[in-house]
Amino acid sequence: MIRGEIYRTREKLPERGNKPGYYLVVSRSFIASNDDISTVVCAPIYSEVLGISTELTLGATEGLRHTSAARCDFLMLMFKVKLTSFVGALDAERFEDLDAALRIALGIR
Repeated sequence: MIRGEIYRTREKLPERGNKPGYYLVVSRSFIASNDDISTVVCAPIYSEVLGISTELTLGATEGLRHTSAARCDFLMLMFKVKLTSFVGALDAERFEDLDAALRIALGIR
């Protein structure tokens, strides 16, 4: 697991209306790839795109069936074992967009 990868959960999660969900890993790769650390920070992905500055729009290029948005305002700590199905990953140039959305969401200049 590394930063920028998208995973789907198999189990139904209460925070997603008791449905499985999609998540973008935003933790740095050292944390995400470390087997001694059981959690990662993720941005949940929603099929509704609001068009706000703290969203990262995703789609087929990243392995999703529909245009969707990772919402950086709603970062979550997820157990890695819950992220069961690899979906896709951000291209290298998309990391600048992710970092910009995270800076806005976290109030970092």
